[in-house]
Amino acid sequence: MTATIPPLTPTVTPSNPDRPIADLKLQDIIKTLPKECFEKKASKAWASVLVTLGAIAVGYLGIIYLPWYFLPVTWIWTGTALTGAFVVGHDCGHRSFAKKRWVNDLVGHIAFAPLIYPFHSWRLLHDHHHLHTNKVEVDNAWDPWSVEAFQASPAIVRLFYQAIRGPFWWTGSIFHWSLMHFRLSNFAERDRNKVKLSIAVVFLFAAIAFPALIATTGVWGFVKFWLMPWLVYHFWMSTFTIVHHTIPEIRFRPIADWSAAEAQLNGTVHCDYPRWVEVLCHDINVHIPHHLSVAIPSYNLRLAHASLKENWGPFLYERTFNLKLMQQISAQCHLYDPENGYRTFGSLKKV
Repeated sequence: MTATIPPLTPTVTPSNPDRPIADLKLQDIIKTLPKECFEKKASKAWASVLVTLGAIAVGYLGIIYLPWYFLPVTWIWTGTALTGAFVVGHDCGHRSFAKKRWVNDLVGHIAFAPLIYPFHSWRLLHDHHHLHTNKVEVDNAWDPWSVEAFQASPAIVRLFYQAIRGPFWWTGSIFHWSLMHFRLSNFAERDRNKVKLSIAVVFLFAAIAFPALIATTGVWGFVKFWLMPWLVYHFWMSTFTIVHHTIPEIRFRPIADWSAAEAQLNGTVHCDYPRWVEVLCHDINVHIPHHLSVAIPSYNLRLAHASLKENWGPFLYERTFNLKLMQQISAQCHLYDPENGYRTFGSLKKV
């Protein structure tokens, strides 16, 4: 089965009634957003920290005191709350949490440490993703393989790729974390000292916290209090990432044809999740305005999205998180074909 992508056509907008999106500049879109979207408010930023700390505390109290058969529920809650800690660090990485850089770096490292995520490693790689969103063979976070690249890969690599783009999509974040963020060669020489610092921070956390946890609660305690919530966190990281960037309509462009306006406005997806997930994860699902400008704090994303719907609505892709959506993505969106959109792995056998 081959998914096709309808061509974009000029759509009437209040600011430029006759211009197709490829002719727009990114600033044309950003200028339509209310100025309030870019305002940093310390009270809201620190309120998000308190929400996350409170939710994590509730989760761990549930793990400790509720009967064992509640563990799946408390793991899901705690892992989702830990995803909120990542989102706090995410704002720090984009310098949208606080006005002072040292505050962003400090809070970012603290938020990421329990997740064993090196802050500067992620920040630098993630900035590259934002600069080159949906740019073929340049975007380092979401660059679907072409048919040619897939067929040229060793069999074991093809099997691995089929798994994470198919039924095991929910593990993708774990592999991205482990393969990308600890390798110094992925970073420019000028940035490597910062990367080494962040790697040292998470190694120090693990060297202290993990033995202490095992010594006091045993191996089962390590699994119960850290590993299972951490896996839930990666479930959400994998889910948010794949949904943000993967539906049959999304286009990827080579460098010569790439447009920042198209990539950031029309190349990412807004998805509605259960409200409790959105609250615990600080609206990270409101993704399109974040790609237009990383300067928008997470607590202003909904304001920005409302403005985008009013001014640029026909260009936005919106979905609702459910089993049908995930089945569509995992069953159809495998290999990218510039002419026809996504192709399934199964379609290769028919050629």
